[in-house]
Amino acid sequence: MAGNIYGSLFRLTTFGESHGAAIGGVIDGCPAGVELDLNDIQNDLNRRRPGQSSIVTQRKELDQVTLFSGIFEGKTTGTPIGFAIYNTNQKPKDYSHIQDSYRPSHADYVYDKKYGFRDYRGGGRSSARETASRVVAGAIAKQFLAPVTINAYVSGVGQLKLKTNPSEVDLSKIEENIIRCPDAKIASEMEDLIKKVRKDGDTIGGVITCIIKKVPVGLGEPVFNKLHAELGKAMLSINAVKGFEYGSGFQGTQKKGSEHNDLFNSDRSTKTNYSGGIQGGISNGMDIYFKVAFKPVATIMQNQSTINSKGEKVDMKGKGRHDPCVVPRAVPIVEAMAALVLADFTLIKRANKL
Repeated sequence: MAGNIYGSLFRLTTFGESHGAAIGGVIDGCPAGVELDLNDIQNDLNRRRPGQSSIVTQRKELDQVTLFSGIFEGKTTGTPIGFAIYNTNQKPKDYSHIQDSYRPSHADYVYDKKYGFRDYRGGGRSSARETASRVVAGAIAKQFLAPVTINAYVSGVGQLKLKTNPSEVDLSKIEENIIRCPDAKIASEMEDLIKKVRKDGDTIGGVITCIIKKVPVGLGEPVFNKLHAELGKAMLSINAVKGFEYGSGFQGTQKKGSEHNDLFNSDRSTKTNYSGGIQGGISNGMDIYFKVAFKPVATIMQNQSTINSKGEKVDMKGKGRHDPCVVPRAVPIVEAMAALVLADFTLIKRANKL
């Protein structure tokens, strides 16, 4: 199976399955001498882990990361950083009913047809549990990138939307509620909606907004390796993501050029930031901001018609422990993938100067 490596100079290889012994990864290319706060790495994992609140899957995994190599006396050594997160609360029997059947809107069918064999325990390699490895790598990339800061938050659940402009959001309030929305009132409404949907045995989608500050000018390439293109690729590699837009996004199509152009100030900043911090595929020093759309979780606790491996129609109802809405736990995943993209382009920019 290909496609387990992300990045060119700052590279992450992940391994493991949802209900296997462990998941983990190897980070290659991280420069030596980066001082790491291991608590920050674990904190990002805690923000992603299951069972953290009443509105997420109740699978009880502590998600404690074990670091094997590449770090000595609190600093990176420049050698591969190997790590693992051991699975301690697997319940593969929850998936025995889909051993020969395909869950609607899951990867079961295409995985089976592509490889001729699949791990049906929670989707195996196609499970979103794999993203915990990305969070570890992203947490290390964030510390390498300092003073660049990356903050994501929930800006939509179903029809509920946070209307505050990203530049005006109080980022300090993101972690003050279980939704990870920086507006307490909207967060409470989102929480109530998720609880209602869960009670109905259903799921709902949402939107995450990410803001990256203190980005230097010059990250990204002008043709195929545009910064926004790589950010889009990174976000679309996350399970359940259905859309990505940066800067003014689709709303920018409603403006005239005279309204949309970002005019320069004398200090080379721009009066507006419809470009989202990226012009010509290259960072311009302004804040980068983008939105990521997540579909409703495919596993629902309702009867659905599907087919089995013989092509026969069967009825299926979801079992086990699943998120009614994935976005509260996906916030650190979005941050992690953004960090991996920026870390990679930072090293590419350094290499181009040699």
